Amino acid sequence: MHSRTLLIGRPRGWINLRLSARVLGINVALGLLALALALFALGYGTLHIAPGQVWQALLGEGPAGFQTVVNQWRAPRVVTALVLGAGLGVSGAIFQSAIRNPLGSPDVVGFNTGAFTGALIAIILFNGNDYQIAGGALIGGIAAAALVYLLAWRQGIIGFRLIIVGIGVGAVLSALNSWLILSASLESAMSAALWGAGSLNGITWNKAQPALVLVPLTMIATLLLGRRQQLMEMGDDSARALGINAGSSRLWLMLGGIILSAVATATAGPIAFIALAAPQIARRMTGASAIPLFSAATTGALLLLLADVIAQHAFNEIQLPVGAVTISIGGLYLIGLLIRESRCS
Repeated sequence: MHSRTLLIGRPRGWINLRLSARVLGINVALGLLALALALFALGYGTLHIAPGQVWQALLGEGPAGFQTVVNQWRAPRVVTALVLGAGLGVSGAIFQSAIRNPLGSPDVVGFNTGAFTGALIAIILFNGNDYQIAGGALIGGIAAAALVYLLAWRQGIIGFRLIIVGIGVGAVLSALNSWLILSASLESAMSAALWGAGSLNGITWNKAQPALVLVPLTMIATLLLGRRQQLMEMGDDSARALGINAGSSRLWLMLGGIILSAVATATAGPIAFIALAAPQIARRMTGASAIPLFSAATTGALLLLLADVIAQHAFNEIQLPVGAVTISIGGLYLIGLLIRESRCS
């Protein structure tokens, strides 16, 4: 029995999407869960605010103190978690699709490590401010991706080679990062360590503004290439037979994935395993043959917000960096994935 399919756009137009009823239902459910969790995150804390009062504060009504807590203190963190989680989910989906390997994510192949290197250089060598640190992380992530891509190129890109080269480059950059921290002053080393843990603590609208603009725009651009991504998963020869330039399409998709990962790292530090886990979870929930970009986005948004809520409230009055939660959960997920891959091979 075939599931019902919803067609969006025109067959030969820029917008050409096909959504099954199951995929649509799962994404609606994920969106509702994210909305419910966002309301909880906006209301729960040292000052408890009821859901109705949260809505009033979001609409600019109710007590001024509640408006300040909700709109200026909690909302930037919640919105940033949702946006960055969605961006990381799409980034991971792009790389796993392009490499055709579930281990192909920015944090595994060294791109996040390169972004950390760029941030460390800005912090330690130039004593940079928030914008300079974000710029350094963005440049570092793109430079690391370019280096991995060039070293892995052999008349094309093979997924396994890219992963191995990425792990090697990431190891070298990790050693460089350790040396930078050890050679820094105590104050700079502490700042670098806090940033490197991956945290949404202290996020503000002003600090999150570049990511809140760049991530949605880049996601829209990559979603417009989603049809090409699905065709390329059938193989480059099949994609070419259907009129798709596999090489240029893969390059543009990977560029979008690199930007999404680098912007997320520049905003909140290296948040591990969201990009690795979200696409595979989305693929298993939807039962899709290709990794669904939009479903990876909704799954990533929900995962990162959930991890941040756990980091804030699960350990009494101790607030952990969200990266500590994602890496703990992600480590277990990676072990399970490696066991599954070894059994299938």
